[in-house]
Amino acid sequence: MVSLWFPLLTNPKAQTLSRTQPVPILLPPLARRRRLFLEFGYLNGEEIVKHFIKNMSLSTLFSINNSISPALHRSLSLKPRSLSIAPVACLNVDVRAPDSSQNPLLHDKRSSEVIADDKEFIVGTYARSQVVLASGKGCKLYDVEGREYLDLTSGIAVNALGHGDPDWVRAVTEQSQVLAHVSNIYYTVPQVELAKRLVASSFADRVFFCNSGTEANEAAIKFSRKFQRFSHPDLKDPPVEFIAFTNCFHGRTMGALALTSKEQYRSPFEPVMSGVTFLEYGNTQAAVELIQSGKVAAVFVEPIQGEGGIYGATKEFLQSLRTACDNAGCLLVFDEVQCGLGRTGYLWAHEAFGVYPDIMTLAKPLAGGLPIGAVLVTKRVASAINFGDHGSTFAGNPLVCSAGIAVLDKISNPSFLASVSDKGQYFKDLLVEKLGGNSHVKEIRGFGLIIGIELNASASPLVDACQKSGLLVLTAGKGNVVRIVPPLIISKQELDQAAELLINCFPVLDQGTKN
Repeated sequence: MVSLWFPLLTNPKAQTLSRTQPVPILLPPLARRRRLFLEFGYLNGEEIVKHFIKNMSLSTLFSINNSISPALHRSLSLKPRSLSIAPVACLNVDVRAPDSSQNPLLHDKRSSEVIADDKEFIVGTYARSQVVLASGKGCKLYDVEGREYLDLTSGIAVNALGHGDPDWVRAVTEQSQVLAHVSNIYYTVPQVELAKRLVASSFADRVFFCNSGTEANEAAIKFSRKFQRFSHPDLKDPPVEFIAFTNCFHGRTMGALALTSKEQYRSPFEPVMSGVTFLEYGNTQAAVELIQSGKVAAVFVEPIQGEGGIYGATKEFLQSLRTACDNAGCLLVFDEVQCGLGRTGYLWAHEAFGVYPDIMTLAKPLAGGLPIGAVLVTKRVASAINFGDHGSTFAGNPLVCSAGIAVLDKISNPSFLASVSDKGQYFKDLLVEKLGGNSHVKEIRGFGLIIGIELNASASPLVDACQKSGLLVLTAGKGNVVRIVPPLIISKQELDQAAELLINCFPVLDQGTKN
């Protein structure tokens, strides 16, 4: 039992309440008491609660049900109140927030508590699906009430080995017991070992580690400009501009955001980095002409666009970029954050085209769910980078690199990659067979286990219906593409199950047409 004593603040709301002697009362958690302190000043606990009952929903102050103690409920004759979560701005500006109005999860006590606390304590940058996940195994996820979901999202193409892979768990557990982090002031064995594996399996000669795909692209921006200054020491104005393409996505920090084509992502944060020209994805002539101007430091391109809607480049397009960059002294950067590391059935997506970059950015699946990014560069690019040109405190620490070794050792196995190609073709053929005649389906496309189903309507109702049926999928593009990026370990039996669940949810799109 504690009492609530606060000094009086000059707050108009506080003046409407009488100052009485404090009454012993069970208080809400400290963070919420601090909010009361800032809002109301010198007031006792009972007055604050009664004031909120009179003037606003308790859910704006307390999380529902158990967040207010039972004793307090009884003392004030209150009934626990449920919280209605209104849709908020979605991460993808072309995709509406999930519909929570009919979600049975909101009637489950634990889910409701977590969703309410999320709304109160976490900045609202995500329009989350209304499900609270608690555990996972293989390609299955389970929410806090024990419901099972077949996962075709793999944490947005991150969990390549699924959930709870025993070799990954062993690597992380053993390393965490020895050494997790020391910073990049010192050498560590796992970082060097992972770098050696990445170099041995790719075009690259050197590796820079960071913590995400966005960070990897930021580093690639800096490395590209530094390379041009290094290569043209006598030029007052060396090439500093960049080329990116329609539907591309390279991240949300200021440099990577400047390279991301969707204007709605950039406009709230203008001015972003200048000197970026967006060209039509696949427009060889326009790209070659601009590269030949001599003003371009680097061309950023995704061999397969994930966020943009699962669009693939052609060999001719990438080869033309390669040739033009070579002739002009421009760098070619492949962003394989989503499409790389086995997702296409090739270890690197660009291998399917036989075209190789100067710089490649990686992230998502590399550490199997732990935060990591990597920039792979040729020796020529690396020679331009000096001490202090870039860095990160956490990047490449022993823990994430040990996880990365476990992941890379598995997915780089030729038989593993062959299975990804086989399962991807199997699933795409199955979808074409079952959905090819559906009036809502415009195209089914994909490469390995990155597959998109383009619709003639918003994909959000279908994604919501799939979730309620126990299947997790994503959106992409302009919100009209169902994106499928399952764990690479998924079985054909699970793909059969996924196809059945997905197909059974398609009638929800007919309801939208009738409305």
